[in-house]
Amino acid sequence: MADSAPADSRGGRGGFGRGRGTRGRGGRGRGGRGRGRRDDGEAAWVPVTKLGRLVRDGKIKSIEQVYLFSLPVKEYQIIDIFLPKLKDEVMKITPVQKQTRAGQRTRFKAFVAIGDSDGHVGLGVKCAREVATAIRGAIILAKLSVIPVRRGYWFSKLGAPHTVPAKVTGKCGSVICRLVPAPRGTGLVAAPTPKKLLSLAGIIDCYTTSRGSTKTLGNFVKATFIAISNTYSFLTPDLWAETAFTQDPFQEFSDYLVKAEKKSKY
Repeated sequence: MADSAPADSRGGRGGFGRGRGTRGRGGRGRGGRGRGRRDDGEAAWVPVTKLGRLVRDGKIKSIEQVYLFSLPVKEYQIIDIFLPKLKDEVMKITPVQKQTRAGQRTRFKAFVAIGDSDGHVGLGVKCAREVATAIRGAIILAKLSVIPVRRGYWFSKLGAPHTVPAKVTGKCGSVICRLVPAPRGTGLVAAPTPKKLLSLAGIIDCYTTSRGSTKTLGNFVKATFIAISNTYSFLTPDLWAETAFTQDPFQEFSDYLVKAEKKSKY
């Protein structure tokens, strides 16, 4: 008919537009800047702690120096530099709810284990509104909680260490997890939950026993992690040698840190 107008006569917005044409909200000419972060955020890491500055500038060569002086790690990029071969394993994702005045607020709790299968393991727990955000936060917390794992032998000291050095126990809630050394070739005699954690820690042969409500996976994996961390909680006779004490990195590179702080002010 003569009085019928084309569909795009008003900007293609169903007849209720204000004549903006096809510009839309995405073509405002900002050069595609967007509000998201750049993909090269890892390369643009700017440390905010003394330990981070020393690691970035190559003053600290290995993570063993960090463990030797019990230096607190506050930036996960430090772990990325020292342990680039870390693998993460999502242990469990469970919804948790909180009763509010407007109803129930549901969030997701993620348990993530991380390790390099060569003597380093970490565990992170994070709660967030979205599953992806919870997993991402749990991975960061797992990196910040990476601990060294001491391995030993069952009988003869031939080859590489393959099992835990002694019987160790960890407890969380009602769950008790005990790790017992095993002869070479035994494998990991454990439930699926501690088996993943022991594999990421680099333990090849091990017996395990557990008590309590092991169906509560959060407490079960925490108890296993505590048991693994207890491998370095005691000294065996082979570690009784006299220790040659040295300065910690903050004292050794104190002059360098002062210069770096002066540069950052200007």
